[in-house]
Amino acid sequence: MAKSKGCSPMEGGNITIIEGTRPTPPRATPAAAAPRNGSANERVDSAAQRARDSDARAILEAELRKAQERLALARKEYANGEPEKQGIESRNYQRYLDRVAELKAAVARAESDVAGLQRELNRLPGSANAVGSAAK
Repeated sequence: MAKSKGCSPMEGGNITIIEGTRPTPPRATPAAAAPRNGSANERVDSAAQRARDSDARAILEAELRKAQERLALARKEYANGEPEKQGIESRNYQRYLDRVAELKAAVARAESDVAGLQRELNRLPGSANAVGSAAK
């Protein structure tokens, strides 16, 4: 059969054939397999939803405070693009420039984190006026 398809035996070396693993069918997770009582569009109790929202707000506000502290520290280290030279940086200017670039990137990343957390807080119900003005 192989010769009819134009195959010929290989010569000149040892051939090692390693059999691959067979894929297993995906298992159903217990949450997905067990049907829920009620429909998928079941409404959550308003008190439970308010509790979830307040928990989410508390978590986001804590994260925002941490991010603002990181931003303040990064800005302090960056010192408006002119941080103090450390050790060997007085003799190796390129190392100083590299550190300044890293500090600038850290400031930009921290600003982005703060802005993202403020956006998330503003998306929560009833937060249009409380967080936007207090964080700026």
